[in-house]
Amino acid sequence: MTPANRALSTVERAVLVLRVMANSPEDLGNNEIARRSGINPSTVSRLLGTLETEGVVRRMPQTGRFRLGPLLVELGNAALERVDVRELAHPHLVALMRATGETATLSVTSSGVVTTADFAQSPASVRSVAQLGRPSVAHATATGKVLLAYGGGLPAAPLPSFTSRTVTDPEVLASEIELIHRRGWAQAVGERELDLNAIAAPVLNSRGDLVAILGLQGPAARFGVRSMRSALDELLTRAAELSAACG
Repeated sequence: MTPANRALSTVERAVLVLRVMANSPEDLGNNEIARRSGINPSTVSRLLGTLETEGVVRRMPQTGRFRLGPLLVELGNAALERVDVRELAHPHLVALMRATGETATLSVTSSGVVTTADFAQSPASVRSVAQLGRPSVAHATATGKVLLAYGGGLPAAPLPSFTSRTVTDPEVLASEIELIHRRGWAQAVGERELDLNAIAAPVLNSRGDLVAILGLQGPAARFGVRSMRSALDELLTRAAELSAACG
């Protein structure tokens, strides 16, 4: 066995030890980690000693057991800062479009504004056309309402009307935003454009911060309330998977 192979084997065992610890809700002792990982206890002891020196794990002085250390938080945050949510999201957009036949969108927020960052266009001849960089109206779009529910306060009154269905009463909007936060998704039925309906769900990181918004939009004649509800499970599943990928 070459030194390179030995080094790789050591790294693999160290990663396995960390996975065992990450999957445990409680601190673990050396022998328990060895049992769960299948690694020799003396090898586990040496690995833990090195990982503790580097701050990857912590030994609790009261019990002698181990837990994950602060360096992992630092490394994890550094990795997340380099994640391109568009790259992670695009396969989900394509899957949403294929499963529903409607246009799937990814929206991101900046300075309190939601804009379209990527999309997978519906293959139908009659379809909702997404535009990169197009801002959402906070109180009249599904993505905008998700931002209000997860990203901050309500817009200042008066609220402009775009169609006869636009919610312009601040109290009615506040009640809807509260409902959206509880159930985890939003809809807009002809509120920005009469012939356009949409649903949207938040993409959240491990701290519950809004990272992005997944949406589905389509012509009202085809993407009605029943069709939106039928597509909801797929949307929520994709949003949850993307949330997990974002940390």
